[in-house]
Amino acid sequence: MLKNHIVIRNIFVVFLILNQFTYLNSEGKNYKKKFPLSYEMEIVHRRIPSYSDSLTMSVSRMIDSTFNHANKWNDFNGSILIAKNGKLIYSNEYGYGDFANKVKLNSNSAFNLASVSKQFTAVAVLLLYERNLINLDDSITKYFPELPYNNTTIRQLLNHTSGMPMYFWLAEHKWEKDTTPTNSEMIEMMSEYKLPLYFGPGRRFDYSNTGYFILAALVEKVSGVSFGTFMETNIFKPLYMSNSFVYSYKHDSVRDNQLWGYRLNKRKRHLKISGNVNDGIVGDKNIYSTAEDMFRWINALNNGWIISKNTLEQMYTKGETKTGRKVPYGFGFRIKNRESGKVIYHSGKWNGFRSNVKQYPESDLVIILLEHSSYNYPSSLVNKVQTIIEENFGS
Repeated sequence: MLKNHIVIRNIFVVFLILNQFTYLNSEGKNYKKKFPLSYEMEIVHRRIPSYSDSLTMSVSRMIDSTFNHANKWNDFNGSILIAKNGKLIYSNEYGYGDFANKVKLNSNSAFNLASVSKQFTAVAVLLLYERNLINLDDSITKYFPELPYNNTTIRQLLNHTSGMPMYFWLAEHKWEKDTTPTNSEMIEMMSEYKLPLYFGPGRRFDYSNTGYFILAALVEKVSGVSFGTFMETNIFKPLYMSNSFVYSYKHDSVRDNQLWGYRLNKRKRHLKISGNVNDGIVGDKNIYSTAEDMFRWINALNNGWIISKNTLEQMYTKGETKTGRKVPYGFGFRIKNRESGKVIYHSGKWNGFRSNVKQYPESDLVIILLEHSSYNYPSSLVNKVQTIIEENFGS
C-alpha cells in the first residue's frame, strides 16, 4: 500500500512540473515544452550533484586559501563556483554583501552579471528563432522600421559585427527626464537622432552594448511581453533559477537579496555606487544571478534543455565578417582557441560589479566568479583556480 502511495505521489509531482514549464509565443499565449524527466526531478529537489568530500578536500583548502587572501589583501567580496563533468567541486562566498551593516554574502546574494547578461539575451533571441518567429538574417528594420540601419541583421547584432554606435552617448547627452530611459525609449531616441554606424554592417568586429539592448527590445517586440517577463517565464522559472531576474533601474522594485556595487575611497571605506542614466537599459547588462543559478544555466544550456544542440553549436562558434574573416565571438559568448582546446567565456564590469564565467569544453570544467566591490583581478583569480583544478583533477 505504501509503495503504491509513493508511486502515485511521484506521478503527481511530475505532472505538476510538466505543467509549470510554459512559454510565451508572439501573441502572449502559452505552449508547453517538456524538459528531460531526469532534470525535472533534479530541480524539484533543487540539488546540484557534487564530488565527495574525500575527493575535493585538498583542492578546497587550496581554493579557500586563495580566496581568503584575495578577500583580506585585495578586497575581493564575491562568490566562486567550480564544477567539472557536471558535478560541483567547490562553491563559497567571501566578504560582505552590505558593508554598512556588516552583512555577509550568502549563496542567495544576487550579483549584477554586467556583460555576462548578454548570453541570456542571445538565448532569448535564439528561442524566438527556434519557434520560427524570426530569422537570424532578417534586417533589424523589419521589426523596427524607424531605425536608420536597413542592412544590419540580427546575426550581426549577436556577434558584434553590426557597427552600431554607442547608445551611452545619447542617454548621457540627450535624455532629459528624471527617470532612466527604457529599451523602447532608447529605440525612439536612436530613431530620432540617427547616429551613424561606425562601419558598414558585417565589415569587422567591434564589441557593442547597443547591439544587445536592441536585441532585448526585439525580444519584447516579438513576444509582446517585457524582457524581464520573457526571461522569467522561459528561462529562470523552468531552470529553477530562483535568485535570477532582470532589473531596470528606477523602473523595477529592488529585491531583498539584490546587491549593490561598491568602490573603495582613499580612506579604505566602501562607498555604494548609485545607478546612472544608462541603468534603465537591459539586455546588454542588468541581469542579476547567483553562482549556483549560473551553474544551473550553463548545465542546462550544454545539455540541450533550453535550445537545441544545433543552435547551441552556432552560439559557440566564432562569427564571420562579410569577407569570411573569423571574429572572436559567437552569440553572447567570447570564443578563444588555445593549444589545449576551446575556451567559451565572458566577463563583465559595471558599477562595481565584476563577473567572469569560463567554460573549458575539452576538460568539461566550468568556473563562475561574481564580485561587487570593484575587484581588479577577476581573470587572474579564475586562471589560478583553473591551474589548481587541472593539477589535481586532470585537464
